[in-house]
Amino acid sequence: MAAVEGESGGGDVAGRAEISSPREAANDALVLAFGRLQGAANRLEYILGRSLERECGISHLMFEVLLILGRAGGPGLSMRVVAQEQVLTTGGVTRLVDRMAAAGLVERAEDPDDRRGRLVRLTRLGEETTVRASRLHVENIRRYFVAPLPPEDWERFAEDLRILSRSARDELPRLP
Repeated sequence: MAAVEGESGGGDVAGRAEISSPREAANDALVLAFGRLQGAANRLEYILGRSLERECGISHLMFEVLLILGRAGGPGLSMRVVAQEQVLTTGGVTRLVDRMAAAGLVERAEDPDDRRGRLVRLTRLGEETTVRASRLHVENIRRYFVAPLPPEDWERFAEDLRILSRSARDELPRLP
């Protein structure tokens, strides 16, 4: 696979080459770069997610929701906001929050600004789990995400990821 990944027959990152065959498509510099990004993200998601499940009893998606709620603090967030942040449907986030509530990590509360609305917020166990899982997660991020990269490139890489994430987020449709 390394030999195939290393080929660069299909154009440069400016995308000037015309793709006219499956081989050129598979070896296009942009296609290869995005594939490497996606492959790295998928592999890291698997490694870090398995560690969270094994050590803390939560999925990576649950952990991300705990972090979103931890950032928000206060009375909590609406299901719509949680869904938007995680790129989930409202039904998907409802099922996830149901599982998290059953595990004692979150609770639903009245929305002080909307009598019909409900907010999701961390419980005491949710707060404790967020802290414990974050400590483990940071260790694993250092080991699998930061350590393989040249230290002098880290800050620029982190900034580039922030730019990509915001750009992609801004392209997503807003939930009603």
